[in-house]
Amino acid sequence: MKNLLLTNWHLMRWVRLAFAIFLFIQAYILREWGFVAFGAFFLFQVIFNMGCGPNGCAVPNSKK
Repeated sequence: MKNLLLTNWHLMRWVRLAFAIFLFIQAYILREWGFVAFGAFFLFQVIFNMGCGPNGCAVPNSKK
């Protein structure tokens, strides 16, 4: 888990982290607790490094 959190930090991972923090702050300020769910979704992607990476979300085209 430590290796997963401390390695492979690319631009999109930083953007997701910033967006998750932004959503948590907005949820607190506006008292709109639905934003917490969206923030948690992006935080989950940051922690486990899931989602579209720096190469995009394209499905690999393998020809056999």
